[in-house]
Amino acid sequence: MVQSIEFTQIEMKVVEGLQIGNECLKKMHQVMSIEEVERILEETQEAVEYQRQIDELLAGSFTQEDEDAILEELNAITQEQIKLPEVPSEPLPTKEPEKVPIKARPKQVDLVAAS
Repeated sequence: MVQSIEFTQIEMKVVEGLQIGNECLKKMHQVMSIEEVERILEETQEAVEYQRQIDELLAGSFTQEDEDAILEELNAITQEQIKLPEVPSEPLPTKEPEKVPIKARPKQVDLVAAS
């Protein structure tokens, strides 16, 4: 008998919770229509597309038209005759590294102590 009363009380609380939840849903549906949700989703999709375009620009990805235009410009530049400076034909002089006397080099202990 006690268990039956407790179970009935629990059932009543569950039904009461369902009623409150249902009322909340009805109020939310009044505030937010399907058209409003569709508008928000459309704006979100547009924002995602806009961000994707920005990402592509920053990442340096080009469309086929962009690549064709770039290659055309490169070909035009490389076809131009550019006067370059003369390149020396003599070999470059070699430079011997300076030899530092062993006494002038800092000791390992001095380096550790300095830091």
